Amino acid sequence: MKKYVILLIGLAFLIPASVMAEDFLEAPVIPGGKVLLKTDSRLEFTVPKGHREVLRYYKDALKKLKDIRIREWKNDTYIEDDGNLPWHSITISKGDTSETKIIIVKDNWTWILGTLVLRFVGVFIVLLLLFLAMGISGLIISKSVARAEAKKASA
Repeated sequence: MKKYVILLIGLAFLIPASVMAEDFLEAPVIPGGKVLLKTDSRLEFTVPKGHREVLRYYKDALKKLKDIRIREWKNDTYIEDDGNLPWHSITISKGDTSETKIIIVKDNWTWILGTLVLRFVGVFIVLLLLFLAMGISGLIISKSVARAEAKKASA
């Protein structure tokens, strides 16, 4: 029995660090990073790894989630959750090759409501443009029909 207890304690210390990985708002955090800023809604930290290693880590960690979108920008890689996770985005900088900055941001109502208002306004702008185009085409058609009838009447 003592051998099993010692074996279990030994295994507990030998478990890989990835199993005991940290997280922030249920988003994985690479161990060994230096925290620059940590609030309830934002975590900024750097890790002594290159951009490709960090991106590979996050792709592997998030591959089971279905609502994840990865966007490549000029200076950053932007990982966004379109689902219902507590975090909204993970931004991975592409700058320095020896150290990579990572920012994890909490999902907030400002972004959600802003997106909804933008879509709402966008729909009405499209409808307004369609209404104007149909009105102009109606004027053109009615004038051309009136001219055609005037030609028939005069002939």
